[in-house]
Amino acid sequence: MTAIRMAVVGVGHMGRFHAEKIRSLADEDGSAELVAVVDSHLDRAQAVAEAHGARATTELAEVLADIDALVVAVPTVAHAAVVERALFAGVDVLVEKPIAATLSEAEKLLATARERGRVVQVGHLEWFNAAMESVRERVTQPRFIEAHRMGPFPARATDVDVVRDLMIHDIDIIQRLVGQEPERVESIGVPVITERVDIANARLTFPNGAVANVTASRVTPTPMRKIRFFQPDGYFSIDFGEQSVVIAQRGAPDETGERPVTIERLEIDRGDALLDQLRSFIRAVRERTVIAGDGSQGLAALRTAFRVIDAMPSFDDELAAVVDDGPA
Repeated sequence: MTAIRMAVVGVGHMGRFHAEKIRSLADEDGSAELVAVVDSHLDRAQAVAEAHGARATTELAEVLADIDALVVAVPTVAHAAVVERALFAGVDVLVEKPIAATLSEAEKLLATARERGRVVQVGHLEWFNAAMESVRERVTQPRFIEAHRMGPFPARATDVDVVRDLMIHDIDIIQRLVGQEPERVESIGVPVITERVDIANARLTFPNGAVANVTASRVTPTPMRKIRFFQPDGYFSIDFGEQSVVIAQRGAPDETGERPVTIERLEIDRGDALLDQLRSFIRAVRERTVIAGDGSQGLAALRTAFRVIDAMPSFDDELAAVVDDGPA
């Protein structure tokens, strides 16, 4: 098997983990080779490259001719420019979520990928979480979904609001399992620490009648990453952090005609979602078929994320309403 020659551009918080996993795949089965590490800070690129036997550079142009695939982990505002450059060079791309900073950029990237016959996969990592993988085939008719993705403000800098930073993970999962984008979106959001929204809640109503209540926060002391699906034959509670699943389902009727409820706690081998995501991407590059997390799903998640943001009432409107309703 010929190794897929890869590079990582941007080795801050996520990029250094990608480099580590690519190197582990090289050692594990030879399916990938880390050729180069690219970062605007040469010392950071050199540190990661030396740790994994690759070369370091600050210039993406120096490596594009030598690779088959690129992992893009630069700030969101730079996604479009970097991904487009790779696509025009004939390189397949795994880009961290969100796919781009704007919808028009995302749509242009996917159009370019189609024209060039290139793979674009979006890094919606939680789809590969072992807990999610264990039940996603069993969640077939969700009618109500409740998701909480909350934690303290990250030490790393973030250049997007909490909807595109965190909530988009759950939007992506919900839309995949419901099989639709919402027809109605209601939301509220508050900027607490940054100038962008840091805590948000959205109610998504889908054409088939399913409803999702989704909360995301990066200003909550205690971390929580859970999603719950309710459907006619059962309830599924997934804890992404603990990689655990609890399922409650009605059993077959007993001699009295009653259908007892059974509680099942799945035994799950803790997986490595980032490694599984990279395996999926490498298969897609090799087979020329996107297996999971493709660009169209990333675009759909981003489209809904922007609808959530756009549905939020402005603080000026809220203040005006309070003044209007106050005493004369």
